[in-house]
Order: sequence, then C-alpha cells, then structure tokens
Amino acid sequence: MQTVAARAPLASVAPQDQPARRNARRCLRVVASAQRDVSAKAFSIEEQISAMDATTGDFTALHKAVKQMAVKAGAEGLIHNITNPELREVLTELFKKYPDQHEFLQVVREVAVSLQPVFDKRPELLPIFKQIAEPEHVITCRVSWVDDAGSLQVNRGFRVQYSSAIGPYKGGLPFHPSVNLSIMKFLVFEHIFKNSLTTLLMGGGKGGSDFDPKGKSDAEVMRFCQSFMTELHRHISYVQDVPAGDIGVGAREIGYLFGQYKRITKNYTGVLTGKGQQYGGSEIRPEATGYGAVLFVENVLRGKGDTLKGKLCVVSGAGNVAQFCAELLLEKGATVLSLSDSQVCQGYIYKPKGFTREQVDQVMAMKKKDNGSHMLDYKSDTVLYVGDGRKPWEINTEIDIAFPCATQNEIPEEDTELLIRHGCKYVVEGANMPSTNEAIHMYNQAGIVYCPGKAANAGGVAVSGLEMSQNRLGLNWTREEVKEKLERIMGDIYDASMAASKEYGVDLAAGANIAGFLKVAEAVKAQGAV
Repeated sequence: MQTVAARAPLASVAPQDQPARRNARRCLRVVASAQRDVSAKAFSIEEQISAMDATTGDFTALHKAVKQMAVKAGAEGLIHNITNPELREVLTELFKKYPDQHEFLQVVREVAVSLQPVFDKRPELLPIFKQIAEPEHVITCRVSWVDDAGSLQVNRGFRVQYSSAIGPYKGGLPFHPSVNLSIMKFLVFEHIFKNSLTTLLMGGGKGGSDFDPKGKSDAEVMRFCQSFMTELHRHISYVQDVPAGDIGVGAREIGYLFGQYKRITKNYTGVLTGKGQQYGGSEIRPEATGYGAVLFVENVLRGKGDTLKGKLCVVSGAGNVAQFCAELLLEKGATVLSLSDSQVCQGYIYKPKGFTREQVDQVMAMKKKDNGSHMLDYKSDTVLYVGDGRKPWEINTEIDIAFPCATQNEIPEEDTELLIRHGCKYVVEGANMPSTNEAIHMYNQAGIVYCPGKAANAGGVAVSGLEMSQNRLGLNWTREEVKEKLERIMGDIYDASMAASKEYGVDLAAGANIAGFLKVAEAVKAQGAV
C-alpha cells in the first residue's frame, strides 16, 4: 500500500489541523460565546459534544461544558427562538424542575424547536408534549460487588423508563464512569421518537451504570453484572422493559446479565437484545446499522427516480457500521472510495477506482482479528494511505454521497466546504450526530439532501426490535427474512419522514422528528392521563 506524505497534493486544500486541537478551539469558542451573550443563543447538542470530543472522549467533559453554558444561559437560553407562548411555558417549567439536568434540557429544547410547526397546526398536542417530557419511571440503585482482590466495590445503577405509549421501554444499558441521570434522560428522550419511526412496538428506555469494564477481569465483570441484574430484574421483562447492549456492554456483558436474569426469575425470555445467536439473538444485528443507512438513502434516491448504481461514495470509519455500509453499497453497484480510522490523529485509505468486495473483506478480517488495528496496517498495492489525522472528506474528486460512519462531529464547517466543492449531493449519517450544527446549516444552504442519523441509522434499533419479535414468537428468522424486514422498515421510515416533511413544509430531518413524535403523541392522547 502506498503511503501519502502529510502534504501530498491529494486534497484540494492544505491539510487541516489535527481534529482534537480543532475541536478544543471550537469548545473554547462555544464557552466564550456563552460568557459574552448568554441570552442570544441556546447551544446545540453538537456544540456540547464538541466539548466532549476535545478532551476525554467521554461524558465527563460534556457534562462540565454544558453546565457552564446552561448556568449562564438559564431559562432564557432554553426558550430562545421558541415563538409559541405555551411551548415557552412548558420549557421554562422544565427548567425550574430540573435546573441541574443540563444535557436533558438541551435535547428537549432541540426537539421542541423542530415540533413548532406541529403545535401551530395542532395546538391540542402541546399538552401531550408536556406529558411525554416527564419520564414514567426513574430507577436508581446501589450495585455492590467484590473485585479479584476481595475488596468491596460500590457503583450506581440507573434505568430511565421514559415512555411506554407504543410498546415496552427499549434502549441501551451503557457501562461507563461518566454515566449519570441527566445524560441517561438526554440520550433516551430522542430515542423515544427514533424507536417510533421504526414502526415496531417499542417505547423508550435507557440506563446503565458508572461501572467501567475496561481493565476488569472476566470474573469481575461477571460479578458486577450479576449484582446489577439482581437489582434490575424486578423492573424489566420482555413485556415491560427490554435493555440492549451499549457503550461498555457487548456480548460478554449481555451474556452475564441474561444468565443472572434467568437464574433469578426461572424464565427464559427475550428480556435483553444483542444476545448471541445460540440463545435468542438475531441474524444481521452487527450489519443492521450500516445496511440501514444504505437502504434509507436508496429510498431517497428512488423517490427522485434514481438508484445507487454508479454513485461515488466516501465512507468514514472502519467499524461495523462503516464495514457493512461499504459491503451493501458494493452489492447495490455503488463505488466506495474510502474507509478511515475513527480516532483522531490517524488517517484513511483511498482507492481512486473504488474498493473491491475482496478488499472490504480484508479490512473486515483485519478489524475482527484486532479491533485496535488502524488503516495504516492495511496492505494493498492499489490503495493509498493518508495519515496525519486527515479525513476522507478532503479527497479531491467528484463525489455523490458522503457516509459519515465514524464518530460524532466528524464533519465540521471546513470539511463541509470540501464536500460542497466536490459536488456532494447527499449526506447519510451512519454514526450518531456526525455533523456539526454549522455543517447541517451548510448542507441546507447548498441543497445537499441531509439524511439524519435518527432516521438513517435506525437499522440497528430496528433489528433489536425484530429480535424481540422473534423471541416472543419462539422463532429464529433466516438472514434473508430479517434483511427483507429491515428493507421494509427503512422504506417505511423514509415514507413517514417525507410525508411529514411535505405536510409541515420542513426538511427531511425535521420531518423525521415530527413523524416520530406524532405516532407517540397519538398513542398518549388515546390512553389518557396515565
């Protein structure tokens, strides 16, 4: 494989600063702006997460930065640009009730902004939004366990059971030291509407623990999982709340949690998703998010009388989402030009004529053997490696579709300029929130069709829902059956988002928010004041 020097003329602009430094500067600008004029602007989730990326890469920095912003901005920042007086009152009331839950308040605000056209047209749904904004149940518990040295350790456990209007609570169970209640509410509030979009019967739930599995032995992880499930089991079941894998919770942790649940309850049910296929897991779960992104944009193209065949695609990342996004793109006849490292200060690989299926398989095999491997480790005589923290958005060629599948905020303003310059027509989010707020604004100004993660990367949660369905029926669907159902679901998500977009005169991203909210709101309205 050829290695391109840091200043090789591959890109159309000079190399960018390393991402960590760039994000750090951006974080300082955000906080400085908060200190200068706190009432003029409410800060977006993307800006908050820039602060997280610039430092530790976990929620600790996010919480600190958002607290600085929110304390300064107060209730005025929360209701800035909210024109509906009753909606302003709802948000102000939430601020008074939860003044310290800054992350949660910000996500409620962002959803509220996109729903203003709904409340203008259907004011009877505004009290429903107020009802949905309050979680149905919030569970906290102490989790005591003994480490390998025989010492007692104590962690906190959480579960926010937010909305069961359209089905059992459903959502991840992250294990990370920075997990707290505000962040769990922040993550699950939008998840309610994402689950709704899948058309499956899934409510919204989230919550894990501040336990850190990194550096722990298998025996320590098992003892913690067993202790946590001893507390959690009374609050979950396959018809009540179905947790899933998340940050720090993979196949090992899910197995230990499921085993303890089964031992305590004497029930073999689908109480968790992300299980191994040997004991109730689903086909194509690893592929689902990447496949879903491709299937979503395929529906967008179909609506314009076009297909993926021959489209030039730039893909970032090299994890499951990027790998299987690339795999399905090739299957659909598109050309995949790149894959990349998700970490900062690394790089990407680029093949001017597009990767073959064999080459994508080689990357998959490399990552499966060592998930910590980098693109520099990939060997091929026909592929270029570009390091020094550079990203594939700089590739100096015409492109049709960008698939950011690496990490949050990977496309800032300067990279958006490159995409526009190279003729990009679609941005499809495989990762969670990979585009900054400025980038999204620039997409809209340039006429780029923006496919937001809430809709485009819903394939993962959709197949989790299909795993729930299989468990209830006592069946194991074939790979082909699950893939066919995923194709239908992603088509339904596009249809619902586009219909709402047209009805309310908004873009596709706001249409996705509206479509997800309307399904939940109608269910809440029908079920009354419960």
